[in-house]
Amino acid sequence: MSTKKKSQVTAAAARRGELLSTAAEVFAEHGYNATTVRRIADHAGMLAGSLYYHFDSKESMLEEILRTFLDELWDGYDTVLASGLGPRATLEALVTESFREIDRHRAAVAIYQKESRHLVDQDRFAFLAESQRRFEKAWLSTLERGVADRAFRADLDVRLTYRFVRDTVWVAASWYRPGGQHSPEEIARQYLSMVLDGIAVRA
Repeated sequence: MSTKKKSQVTAAAARRGELLSTAAEVFAEHGYNATTVRRIADHAGMLAGSLYYHFDSKESMLEEILRTFLDELWDGYDTVLASGLGPRATLEALVTESFREIDRHRAAVAIYQKESRHLVDQDRFAFLAESQRRFEKAWLSTLERGVADRAFRADLDVRLTYRFVRDTVWVAASWYRPGGQHSPEEIARQYLSMVLDGIAVRA
């Protein structure tokens, strides 16, 4: 491939990424059903017809946004789960990785939170249900291992704990803004301190 051709491919890929980022923000703000291709094109500063040069539908854009987010999430999670850490360290690493993904893909996380329940009924988005099953298994097995190893309390309701951790971590996408006062690692550290050690002063 010539240098000129490589440059064109790189530029096209960069433009595609910019358009997906714009689409993700619009989907997150207005909702998937209320978002039209024209609305995305308006935010991108282009004609709706020009957007079809890059994507054949808004469904294609949404699928790529969610797949990219989940692929990166599982790259991080799988690394953590294969690292041989103890249950508490695994929990800490999974929480930290989750906040890093919110930092990288805040809009995609917001879309996932709002839309996945309705999207999973479509064959095109069946991968969302599979990811959810993997997600639940990873967290429940970590909590169960922690109880068995006495790293966590014996009376811990692991399913209730899983739901609490899941919901309180991912809801951060509704208020977190990349480049803010706290890094994702600092937010994870504070969160873990509250979850694992509580907020009351110890006697």
